[in-house]
Amino acid sequence: MINTRFAITILSVFFFGIFTKAQLTVHKMITVGYTYQNQSFGDVGGKLLFLKNDDVIYRLGASALMGSANSKFAIMPKVSADVLLNFQKNVDFYHSYYFLIGAEGTNKYVAPKIGVTLFGMLDLTGGYAFPIGDSGINGKELKGLNVNFTLNIPTVFIHDMFN
Repeated sequence: MINTRFAITILSVFFFGIFTKAQLTVHKMITVGYTYQNQSFGDVGGKLLFLKNDDVIYRLGASALMGSANSKFAIMPKVSADVLLNFQKNVDFYHSYYFLIGAEGTNKYVAPKIGVTLFGMLDLTGGYAFPIGDSGINGKELKGLNVNFTLNIPTVFIHDMFN
């Protein structure tokens, strides 16, 4: 089994190593989404988007998964790390889609994932969850196919809407 602290340490070293090499711009986003992990969960949280140019973008996020497991409401914390890639050159409009590689983890499972994102705002990802520790929630085991659909709303859009 993967130790949670070990997984978080590896992700942190990877991303901090990348961030120390370049001057990055940071943008804040609010996230709302849907996660299927042997049952349906709503996903609400936030992400930080780090970029130097628009070919490679890094995101770190934290959120709460909320849903019903065996007729009981449950909430799980979730952390995620993503790398968005698009090396297409000479495009008329800013990169419209990116390939996404990342991982997410809760106190019940760790799931590597791949997918696509439209403008970095609408994500569709899939992966496989590996249980850690006591992987069940209200008697429901959380392992296997993992599917995510997420809307990432930059806070600058919200600020501009109300001003």
